[in-house]
Amino acid sequence: MSKFSTIIILLFFSIFTFGQANTDLLLKNLDQTINEYEFYLNRKEIKINTIKSLLKHSSSAIQKQAIYGNLYSEYKSYQSDSALVYARKSLEISRKINNPEKINLATLNVASIMATLGMYKESIDMLETVDVKLTPNIKGTYYWTNRIVYGNLTDYATSSQEKNNYNLLSKQYRDSAIAYFSNESRLFCIAKSDQLMEHNQLDQAIKLLEKFFSKTPSQDPDKAVIAYIISEVYQLKKDKEQEKKWLIISAISDLQLVKKENISLRKLAFIMYEQGEIDSAYKYIKRSLEDALFCNAKLRTYEISKMLPIINEAYQHKNETIRKQLILFLISAGVLLFFLLGALLLLFKQMKKLANAQKAISLANTKLSELNKELNAINERLNHTNTTLAEASLLKEIYIGRYMDQCSDYIAKLDEYGRKLSVMATAGKMNELIKMVKSNVHIEKELKEFYTNFDQTFLQLFPNFIEEFSKLIVDKEVLHLKQGELLNTELRIFALIRLGIKDSTKIAEFLRYSVSTIYNYRSQLKNKSLGPREEFESKVMLIGTSNKN
Repeated sequence: MSKFSTIIILLFFSIFTFGQANTDLLLKNLDQTINEYEFYLNRKEIKINTIKSLLKHSSSAIQKQAIYGNLYSEYKSYQSDSALVYARKSLEISRKINNPEKINLATLNVASIMATLGMYKESIDMLETVDVKLTPNIKGTYYWTNRIVYGNLTDYATSSQEKNNYNLLSKQYRDSAIAYFSNESRLFCIAKSDQLMEHNQLDQAIKLLEKFFSKTPSQDPDKAVIAYIISEVYQLKKDKEQEKKWLIISAISDLQLVKKENISLRKLAFIMYEQGEIDSAYKYIKRSLEDALFCNAKLRTYEISKMLPIINEAYQHKNETIRKQLILFLISAGVLLFFLLGALLLLFKQMKKLANAQKAISLANTKLSELNKELNAINERLNHTNTTLAEASLLKEIYIGRYMDQCSDYIAKLDEYGRKLSVMATAGKMNELIKMVKSNVHIEKELKEFYTNFDQTFLQLFPNFIEEFSKLIVDKEVLHLKQGELLNTELRIFALIRLGIKDSTKIAEFLRYSVSTIYNYRSQLKNKSLGPREEFESKVMLIGTSNKN
């Protein structure tokens, strides 16, 4: 396949797809128009009542004649009986005015609507009363009215002989009308396109019709007529999709203008029937029948009556098929429901067992969680105890070592001190001996050295003690150290507390202070705590550990 052929096929497929989508969109518009038909019907009635109200304010015969003419135009494709009433009133008042042109036009209107009502003999009798010689400017309208009457007779005739005769007359009147119509008039377009179709000049007919269709306002009743004729041209061209499209366009216009004497929707219904769209076909033919009966259009009612049984039978057959399918579906659904209920019952039992199992597991998990919490608490206490024991062990190890060194040093110093006293006693230096025994200098020196060793050892164990202690109190002045001091009295008290010596009596003995003095020091520092007073010493115990909050 050549590249050019491929492009042509793709282009054709795209056009076909777009055309199909366009037709589907038009069908949706048509269905919406049918659903909203009451809106268009009310609008039509309001327009008619508005024109009728003008009669109350019209006094002259000419004004009334014009109003009757307008009412005839509104009722012509809406309600034939009323249209005939106002056509006759228009003729009656035209005769009073004695205006030949108005009389002839009103007569043509009476003849036209009589044909719609199936009063063909009366319609022809009325046409015979028209003297076109008196009003040559309405010859086109006269011949076209005859064409409509004999065209209806052609469709209504039952024998081929009468049908052919009426058809011949209809064509003759059409050709005569064309000669009197302006080439720019829509009636010329309608008549000329009919002539072109007869001679199989279909493309010229479409070109002419589409030109006038694009120029015709949407509120003009002839727009639907032109669209319908275009569909007939495409019917002759065997283009079913285009025929369907233009019938839809025509039907939408008919419905929106409430033209109850129409043909497009009926023909569209038959096409939908042929395409298997039975629901749409039934809806369209039903709407057409209701409109034809309301309008009292005899020919349209006759045409619909021939098609309605066919579509109605197909519709009933489809409904019966759907009913049987529905029964089968309900039986199947009932069986499935039975099995489903059985499955649900089994599932419910399994779910109940599962729920009980889950409940047991949940209780076990709760107990296990509680045991885990208790175990974690025990582990925390054990870890704390282990940490405390390790710390105490370290403290004992360090202080025992220092204690043994200190004791050894004190024994050596006592030995040396005893030798000095012995030498002095042997030498008879009793006064110096008594003075030396009574002196506290040696004791104070040893105490100072003892406290210095304590401070050094403590700060070796807790190098950040002073810094962390300062974070626990408001007043930092108590931490002020004299030159050469490692710890002052206040710090030394809480250093002993940190080591686990909390008894004020033991602290007093160790620091050689009274118990009350030690108590006062402790109370003063508690009062300067940044946090709760009762938690101060507990926080001191946490200095240098990993358990600080």
